[in-house]
Amino acid sequence: MIEYGVAPGIHLVSQANVNCYVVEAEDGITLIDAGLPGMWHEVMEVLKARQRMPYEVKALVLTHGHFDHLGFALRAQKSLGIPVIIHHEDAELATTPYRYATERNRLLYPLGHPRSLPLLGRMVAAGALTVKGVHGVQLMTAGSTLQVPGFPVPVHTPGHTDGHCILHFPDRRAVFTGDALVTLDPYTGETGPQIVAGAATKDTAQAISSLDAIALTEADTVLPGHGAVWSEGAEAAVTAAREVGRH
Repeated sequence: MIEYGVAPGIHLVSQANVNCYVVEAEDGITLIDAGLPGMWHEVMEVLKARQRMPYEVKALVLTHGHFDHLGFALRAQKSLGIPVIIHHEDAELATTPYRYATERNRLLYPLGHPRSLPLLGRMVAAGALTVKGVHGVQLMTAGSTLQVPGFPVPVHTPGHTDGHCILHFPDRRAVFTGDALVTLDPYTGETGPQIVAGAATKDTAQAISSLDAIALTEADTVLPGHGAVWSEGAEAAVTAAREVGRH
């Protein structure tokens, strides 16, 4: 699924409830997260529809290093020759994106949440178990504007992973929240703003604390790693997520 213009100059690519984004600017294109492997073709479709060329893609920025955000990262790195940018605390995870710490057993957890099973099944069918890690990543510093098209500002939001960062585009009043805040949790099937379940989160208490950073962006549009785009403002999304709490 492709949705054009979910925020100014920003386009959503979604497959099996996993999201990645194409950010257009005059000086080029930035990709945010790499979803699942098959989403590469839809990203190329977006470029074609927008009359942009693959060589205009200047960077892939990752919110964190989990497999469902690294899908086509290696392919983009090799075929486009672009940097893959991630926080230093997730750089090692990006090389082995299936080896990560969680508070709860991610294999057993879905059995107690049967609504999640079809969602996870679709992810597997879309290549979730075939993701390759990436080496030679470029490291970003939280709080410093990235010199890539769109000039996002990464903000460190640990909890889901140690190096998780949201990506704030102040001039577009948009924030990419990765899995720091989602509107669909694949591990429970629950919808609406929330943190991801302990089956895929390292420290839920820390993840809840990191919600403050999302609210502080005062963004109008929240662009999550899973689920529908939220257009009612970052503060409202965080308030709703806090009401859900930990699970």
